[in-house]
Amino acid sequence: MAKEKKAPRPKAQTPKGFRDYFGAEVTERTEMLRAIAEVYHRYGFDALESSGVETVEALGKFLPDVDRPNEGVFAWQDEDEQWMALRYDLTAPLARVYAQHRNDLPLPYRRYAMGPVWRNEKPGPGRYRQFYQCDADTVGAASAAADAEICAMLSDTLETVGIPRGDYLIRVNNRKVLNGVLETMGLVGEAQAADVLRTIDKFDKVGESGVRELLGKGRLDASGAYIDGVGLTDDQAAPVLAFLTSKGADAAKTLANLRDAIGASQIGATGVDELEEIAELLNAQGYGPERIDIDPSVVRGLGYYTGPVYEAELTFEILDEKGRKRQFGSVSGGGRYDDLVKRFTGQEVPATGVSIGVDRLLAALREKGRIQSHAQGPVVVTVMDKARMADYQAMVAELRNAGIRAEVYLGNPKNFGNQLKYADKRESPVAVIEGGDEKAKGVVQIKDLILGAKLAADASLEEWKDHPSQYEVPRGDLVAKVRQLLDLHK
Repeated sequence: MAKEKKAPRPKAQTPKGFRDYFGAEVTERTEMLRAIAEVYHRYGFDALESSGVETVEALGKFLPDVDRPNEGVFAWQDEDEQWMALRYDLTAPLARVYAQHRNDLPLPYRRYAMGPVWRNEKPGPGRYRQFYQCDADTVGAASAAADAEICAMLSDTLETVGIPRGDYLIRVNNRKVLNGVLETMGLVGEAQAADVLRTIDKFDKVGESGVRELLGKGRLDASGAYIDGVGLTDDQAAPVLAFLTSKGADAAKTLANLRDAIGASQIGATGVDELEEIAELLNAQGYGPERIDIDPSVVRGLGYYTGPVYEAELTFEILDEKGRKRQFGSVSGGGRYDDLVKRFTGQEVPATGVSIGVDRLLAALREKGRIQSHAQGPVVVTVMDKARMADYQAMVAELRNAGIRAEVYLGNPKNFGNQLKYADKRESPVAVIEGGDEKAKGVVQIKDLILGAKLAADASLEEWKDHPSQYEVPRGDLVAKVRQLLDLHK
């Protein structure tokens, strides 16, 4: 009789496009989100935690391809054959929550949400299928004051988490101004207008001359391939180029240039008026153009948002993988999306909000040296006598009650050297030792592991004697001595 083949053991590997986060990284993210939440709370926003799973119908047009529900999201059919999906972002769930609970929620409804989102997209370097977003939105306020408030809150948030003034700039534009430009150009067909929008979105990469060529007959890209243009005449293309390059020496000049670019368009004039109101409201609160600025070159999101659009860009330089200097770039974006809830209710409900890229902001803080790449481990109370575990637990309880992170070694205590190796692996700053002799004398040994490692690496025997890394102190001074050493190594 043939033996049955054993099932192969599963491979211990992270699924493609995902990663694991360990202690220090999780702690860093938690601390940053806590600081952000404090700012949002101070502004009067309430926390919302919605389901990580939504119906594909609720996600709707926010999917990359609504005709193929398995594309772009992680989706499956429930037992009743309804398509479900892991949420793609935090905005579509907000629309569903507000539509479902609108009779019980205040209007305007101000909420913030933080958590993971999932995208079934091709992973790449630094691009994962699960990542954190941090959103704040106001639903039910049509006033430009709501947009100005979001911008001010974003500025406060960046400074609170450790991005100093001068290292960031929040730039503001308005989709209504672009609509006015399209109207001035005489574009009435949706297809041609969409082509213009796609071309405008390349402004950051190809510049004014590149956009000019792409609006016209086309251009050769860096690879030598020819890219067909939209086919506009120079006269038709002139308003959009004037729009993109209308940034002036100050807000007043920028707004004047925008009014020239929109001509007689009423929707365009409304957009410029909104930008002017936002600038005035921000200036009244002390947010000048060095922090938040009107800038028509902000084009990301113009195809999605219906009014003001804003993007937070970090302006300090970093070195890329080839050692070249470049600006860090965008860490947050948002804007007004007044037709979001309409999908559920049939009624237009104004809304505006912002989303912070948590992982990018954490990377920026590391670049600025605002957070460390590793966290200090706990104080380790070693075990010299297994029968006296209660004594060691009493010690660790004293340390914890004093607010000190601490643990008792719970492995096999037979080999004391292994206990110290464990403490090193945990990156523990201090080890506490109490054997039978110490117990009889009423003392404990406090070992400074950080100083000990440094002396072992760098010091001569004489220096070692002059700077001992282990101290004998009365049992009653345990907490005070440990705290002194921890303060020394902060």
